[in-house]
Amino acid sequence: MNKENACPLNYTMNLIGTKWKPLILFHLLDGALRSGVLQKHIPGISNKMFTQTVRELEKDKLISRKVYPVVPPKVEYMLTKRGQSLEDILKSLDAWGIEDAKQ
Repeated sequence: MNKENACPLNYTMNLIGTKWKPLILFHLLDGALRSGVLQKHIPGISNKMFTQTVRELEKDKLISRKVYPVVPPKVEYMLTKRGQSLEDILKSLDAWGIEDAKQ
């Protein structure tokens, strides 16, 4: 953690605090998904934003990308060990959303 991210919450939010990152991470909790399948789980995300977001998550070592040498290309995304460590946080956010939506 550097000086700019001296606050642990600020550090965390810089890693996962966009509109799309938590959704992508959440949908990968149950295992690897092909790129197109993962994108279909996230209504409203454009191709450009999906690509940008998974690249950022990969750069931050929260997900990994596996490309299979087949035609047409097959790409899968999966959580890294670091990404898996966010499971409790993501599930808590999901549970909170379920409860709050009932009100």
